Amino acid sequence: MPSRRRFLQYAPLAALTPAWMLDPAHAAQGPMHRRPIPGSGDTLPVVGLGTADTFDVSPKDAAALAPLHEVLQNLLASAGKNAVIDTAPSYGEAEAVTGELLARARARDGVFLASKIGTTGRDAGMRQVRNSLALLRTPRLDLIQVHNLVDTATQLALLRELKQEGLTRYIGITHYTASAHEELTALVEREKLDFVQINLSVTARGAEKRLLPACQAHGVAVLINRPFQDGSLFRQVRGKPLPEWASELDCGSWAQIFLKFIIGHPAVTAVIPATSKPRNMADNLLAGYGRLPDAAMRERIAALFA
Repeated sequence: MPSRRRFLQYAPLAALTPAWMLDPAHAAQGPMHRRPIPGSGDTLPVVGLGTADTFDVSPKDAAALAPLHEVLQNLLASAGKNAVIDTAPSYGEAEAVTGELLARARARDGVFLASKIGTTGRDAGMRQVRNSLALLRTPRLDLIQVHNLVDTATQLALLRELKQEGLTRYIGITHYTASAHEELTALVEREKLDFVQINLSVTARGAEKRLLPACQAHGVAVLINRPFQDGSLFRQVRGKPLPEWASELDCGSWAQIFLKFIIGHPAVTAVIPATSKPRNMADNLLAGYGRLPDAAMRERIAALFA
């Protein structure tokens, strides 16, 4: 596990580090918060990395890869073992770029690498998995998910075979809109799943009604996408100072408040904001440290946007 000193060696991160992290009283605070995967007991750091849009660059473009390399280095330095990286075949060049950067950093064994199947038919699904393994330069994945509930029954059957064969450690399902939450809830209650990946944010709380409680009841780990509502949350707070009580959560930015609101829900295993900017990655990672909101504080955060 990287030390706090090593973590703060990264210039973009150090520039964003709030005073509470530099206070000697917090020197022994320890590593990033981690949550267990219910099906195995293995743990994941609570802040990971998504790659949608942001990693869709040419894997041969050195200038485009440079900031993404820094993003990865910040993640590895902060999150430690099993840092979550989530990608998909439909994300353009993201799988190839992720594979390239992990190879350069010799970091494959240190990350929890997730991708998806998003096609119809067993044979097409198998081809997609093989292609993902090749692009990501790995003999197996930690998690493969049925992307946006495409041909769910067929692909879940395939994923169970691949899990038996050792090509993936875990299987799951994903979606990014509230309209899918009822179907996702039914699948959680009916199927034996390891993971669900869904949307949740301070202004999009539909998953809290039935889906997240179902995941808790059935021992399903939860990854959270779209934590910033595609940037709309930042537009709502542009130019506004942090609330005075932000210090009670050890938050130094709006991004950290938004992410801690999510991490504060007990059903959430990890949140995976996407970014191509090292400074933003450093800021996001700080949400994994310090005090987390309880139920009352989560409602206080939400009240700002009611």
